[in-house]
Amino acid sequence: MLEVKTLDKPDERRDFPRGHLEAVHMTDLDFAIGTMEPGWRWSESVGPIAGTKSCQMHHNGYVVQGRMHITMDEGGEVEVGPGDVFVISPGHDAWVVGDEQVVLYDFQGQTAREFAKK
Repeated sequence: MLEVKTLDKPDERRDFPRGHLEAVHMTDLDFAIGTMEPGWRWSESVGPIAGTKSCQMHHNGYVVQGRMHITMDEGGEVEVGPGDVFVISPGHDAWVVGDEQVVLYDFQGQTAREFAKK
């Protein structure tokens, strides 16, 4: 198999309060660029859309710009920033830290097809 797509023409753009996601959907991979503005918080901006108390998606990502704080339902927490690579299990909340927007890359099996959807 050989499959190539360009981010200049994403398959989908999904808007949600204080942010958006642009994704390309491939056979075994969704690649998304997430942009979250200051004031964005998953539980306030995406939670009402998803209908869950915390994010139930698994994320593999890379932070390009800005800072984000992540808390796990069971109590762990971390702050990520530019250059950080992360893996986050389902059951978390996250929010933008400071006045700079967060831009991150999310590499998933097929998570981008479901993020911020009912």
